[in-house]
Parts: sequence; structure tokens; C-alpha cells
Amino acid sequence: MTRRISINTPIGPVYVEEQDGAIIRAGWTAVEAPGDSPLLRAAAEELTAYFDGRLNRFSVPIRHGREDATGKVLDAMLAIPMGETRQYGDIAREVGLPAQAVGQACGANRIPILIPCHRVLSASGLGGFSAPGGVETKVWLLRHEGAAGLLI
Repeated sequence: MTRRISINTPIGPVYVEEQDGAIIRAGWTAVEAPGDSPLLRAAAEELTAYFDGRLNRFSVPIRHGREDATGKVLDAMLAIPMGETRQYGDIAREVGLPAQAVGQACGANRIPILIPCHRVLSASGLGGFSAPGGVETKVWLLRHEGAAGLLI
């Protein structure tokens, strides 16, 4: 059974969805759906702590469900510590893909914030971002995390 829960955050409502004991999706809207489980409560608590500045690494189980090139990129993004960024090219070299494929995988990330695609930047700037507010939301998240060397 799939369950969802929404929380209010400084960047607007965010939802998380769980299935079979792992977070499988997150997004940028409030949802009205059945949403009570110990995992969803833990995810909501972790997101609240993240936005309050009390959490620097999520511990809830996450399953992106990808075994392909996109999955390699998502795994690489999961490894980026809070307060740090990587360029598309850095991840491309790490996983053996073109930088454009890394950008596409970032855009296909179904679990934003928890899989931190906002920490991936282009060589010449910020790159894109799927959240409402686009790049401004990306900047907010990076500043919130204290991203080192962020010149914005």
C-alpha cells in the first residue's frame, strides 16, 4: 500500500510517499491521501528537523527503484554531504556518463530534498531545478545548508 503525508516548509508544502517500508517519492505540493505510518511520521520529523537546521543527513530508508544509469546518478547524489556541491561533470566522471545524462537524471529525481539534486550545479552556474520557484528554491536550499563557496 502506498501512503503519503504532507508537511509545511519554508519553501512551501512538501509531501513524501512510502511503499513497502521505504520512501519512494517526494514532491512540492500538499496531498490529500491516507498518510499515517511510522515511516511517514519519521520522514516528516526528519524533514521538519532539516528545515529547522537540526538535521544534516536523512536516515529514513529511500528506494529510488532505478537500476539503470539514472540510478547510478541518484546514488551519487545521495553521497553528497550537506553543505557541499558537485558539478554535473564531477558526477559524470564518477559514474561514467555524459554530463547531459547527469542533468537528465537530476530532472528525473522523484525524491527531491532527500536525494539532494539541488546540490548538483552546472560548470557555469546553478543549472536547473524542478521545484516551484525553480532556481530560487535551489539557492534557498543551498544557503540553508551552508553550501561552501556558494557565490550567489
